Amino acid sequence: MEKKLNLTTSPVSNLLKRIAIPASTGSLFQVLFNLVDTFYAGSISPEALAALAKSFPLYFLIVASGIGIVAGSNALIGNSLGERNKIAASIYIYNTIIYAFLLSIIITFIGLYFSYDLLNLMSNNTQNALLAKRYTDIIFLGTFIFLIQSSFNSVLNAQGDTKTYRNVLIIGLIFNIILNPIFIFGFFIIPAFGIAGLAISTILIQFVACIYLFYKVNKTEIRIIIKIDNFTFRKNFFLNIANQSIPITFALFLVSIGSYMVLFFISIFGDEAIAGYGAAVRFEHLFTLPVIGLNTAVISIAGQNFGARRYDRVKEVYYKAIFIGTLVMCFAGFIIFIFSNQIVAIFSSNPDVINYGSTYLKIAAFIGPIYPVFFISHALFTSLKKTSFIFYSNLFRMIIIPFLIIWTVLNIMDGNFKDIFYGLLIMNWTLGFIMLLLARGLMIKTFKEDKKLFF
Repeated sequence: MEKKLNLTTSPVSNLLKRIAIPASTGSLFQVLFNLVDTFYAGSISPEALAALAKSFPLYFLIVASGIGIVAGSNALIGNSLGERNKIAASIYIYNTIIYAFLLSIIITFIGLYFSYDLLNLMSNNTQNALLAKRYTDIIFLGTFIFLIQSSFNSVLNAQGDTKTYRNVLIIGLIFNIILNPIFIFGFFIIPAFGIAGLAISTILIQFVACIYLFYKVNKTEIRIIIKIDNFTFRKNFFLNIANQSIPITFALFLVSIGSYMVLFFISIFGDEAIAGYGAAVRFEHLFTLPVIGLNTAVISIAGQNFGARRYDRVKEVYYKAIFIGTLVMCFAGFIIFIFSNQIVAIFSSNPDVINYGSTYLKIAAFIGPIYPVFFISHALFTSLKKTSFIFYSNLFRMIIIPFLIIWTVLNIMDGNFKDIFYGLLIMNWTLGFIMLLLARGLMIKTFKEDKKLFF
């Protein structure tokens, strides 16, 4: 039987390895899941591939809500466990589910009633917007499943269990490969749904995963017992969840808005540019997986140690995670730069699509090494219950400054497609160093320690 992790006493390096690697592996299969969708969308038509790319910022609204729930609840449950208060941890779990249910209603309404207008802004024709909407409508109907699943996952993560969700994603990928062509092209009594088949496959898989995660949670020391009395609204706990999760969710909404904004500007170069950029970004996510795993690990480890007042371990996990993440992204950048053309060619044989996607990847290869600073710093802010910092970080990094850069490049400097990303390259490195100083200052203030003790 595997030894249970102790997040407040076990060596930090060992904890990073044992939590981050399963989380990264799980994220790998999540990205592969999306790449399978991208591959099959390309097999339908270049228009379907572009439609899937345009739908991603809207789909990310659900993803952002789920991540907000996982990160926020993970920290709160972890803090309670670090304080050895299992009753508080249990109350947080039930109120997290209530929060997820209410949020799913809001997201579903927004997605169903406003998606067409938003998609139409990125399309050169109405038919392409309608094609994307066929996919997003089904995805938004499954919002409740996504967010309840996130609630269950937060309970496991808070206890250092990232392996269960990893296993779920591995099995999900296998079934996505099988179900996608069935629902897209039809099979026996199942009609051909086209691009909507991608969404149907996704929802079915997420539903089964949700049931399995519920089963696994009930194998832990803090279970979810389905009784009406247990789901009593507890104002203070609910507000703590909202205060912790909403800034993260809105910060990630800003990522979605930022992605939408970039796609809006890229649309002036045509659907080939959108398709190439969209495919490249999805593949690029493969190489950020170790950093995502480190983010999850830092939230879990720093969250419990902050609750236990082990501030030395919070600092240690922060700096070690950034160091490891930067090394990984330097290696990833080399691979992306060398094989950029071959990567995009996996999804499309159109030379223009390949050219646009490859151009983006070659520049993104040099942006990647600074990404760990943002991911790990955001994990630190979550653990210290300072999630508003994440909102402002993304507001400037994903919306305000990119808008100013892209608008200036296109309207004043008369730049082209690649000049947009050269501008974003400079921006990310500048903000990365500022983020390091901000995180350092926050730890000094929170831990009330001498500046000389910090790197």
